[in-house]
Amino acid sequence: MRVSTKGRYALRLMLDLALNNTGEPVSIKDISKRQDVSDKYLEQIISVLNKAGFVKSIRGAQGGYMLKKAPEEYTVGMILRLTEGSLAPVECVEEEETLCPRKQTCATFTVWKKMNDAINNVVDNITLADLVELSDN
Repeated sequence: MRVSTKGRYALRLMLDLALNNTGEPVSIKDISKRQDVSDKYLEQIISVLNKAGFVKSIRGAQGGYMLKKAPEEYTVGMILRLTEGSLAPVECVEEEETLCPRKQTCATFTVWKKMNDAINNVVDNITLADLVELSDN
């Protein structure tokens, strides 16, 4: 499993919003400068986050984006699954389990299942609030 730039930048964008959570909207241009990512690419990502209800958009000259919920309510897994889709290392251990005719006799299935469980355990137990705390150190 490899996380694409879209997933990595979505996580950085959400973390930037959490770090700059002053009650005022944050502009894409400001995030773009701080994160050194093109504002055009961030606009594509923020659109996905907005449609999913992760952020709210404020229109106008002083507009921008804000987190819709508290940083504690977002996990790394939520953000990555939204932008990446499945985080499973192979198809046979995805959430909507694919019916693999070899599953019962496949010795490597255990490896893939353990990898998948480990990945999910990590990303589902780290919140944006945890990342904010790590950023403060």
